[in-house]
Amino acid sequence: MTLAKRIVPCLDVDHGKVVKGINFLQLKHAGDPVEMAKRYSDEGADELVFLDITASHEKRDIMRQYVEGVAKAISIPFTVGGGIRNVSDARLVLCSGADKVSVNTAAIEKPNVITELADVFGRQCVVIAIDAKRNHTLTDGKIMTETAEGKVWFEVNTYGGRKPTGIDAVAWAMQAEKLGAGEFLVTSMDKDGTEDGYDIELTRAISERVNVPVIASGGAGIPKHLLDVFTDGKADAALAASIFHYNKYPVPVVKDYLRKMGVTIRQ
Repeated sequence: MTLAKRIVPCLDVDHGKVVKGINFLQLKHAGDPVEMAKRYSDEGADELVFLDITASHEKRDIMRQYVEGVAKAISIPFTVGGGIRNVSDARLVLCSGADKVSVNTAAIEKPNVITELADVFGRQCVVIAIDAKRNHTLTDGKIMTETAEGKVWFEVNTYGGRKPTGIDAVAWAMQAEKLGAGEFLVTSMDKDGTEDGYDIELTRAISERVNVPVIASGGAGIPKHLLDVFTDGKADAALAASIFHYNKYPVPVVKDYLRKMGVTIRQ
């Protein structure tokens, strides 16, 4: 049985406003999180991701009132990330209406938090976000990927893309799965906001090495980009923002296209 691919709009939220940028920079206001979440739920999105993109950098808690507002407005699964450091933080977010929590910075700085979260809430609740950037410097011990531009490895960044870690994204995904990760949200920092397609090599490199679902993120500009990341990138779900936020290709249009191209999509 072929599992249906999922379409996942993303709300990057900065102090209560949905924003969208390019390569994690040049942020522009895109709308109200509750209103946009309801629209996506009504349009048939399969899931929703809400990321408080400055919580980790500012070392503060997620703004719970917005999480609660979104949770009340939608009827689809809902993942929340940003500033979640421990079991207590995750419990607050889940009690505010989220179905899953997404962790990046805290997981890198304290990998055992993945196991702690999985033990308390179940691994299906634990999404590990990986913000990855291409690195052309040949370094021993990294997993090199052949691309059109030569060999690269993918470096994990933390604090909303502000801090390169020197950690190989593919190796990290494999380690995080062993620790209890139930899903990965893999964002290409190089492709973010460019609307010229996902980083297929990055998504495929991780998808081929882990046994839990991978959500591809960063670069969607037209429906074919989602088709490519499902077929060539081997992603289980595709996250997108710009094409949905500005109504270039609403969720129903994207789903209809993918069905016509033979992709199994949820109703």
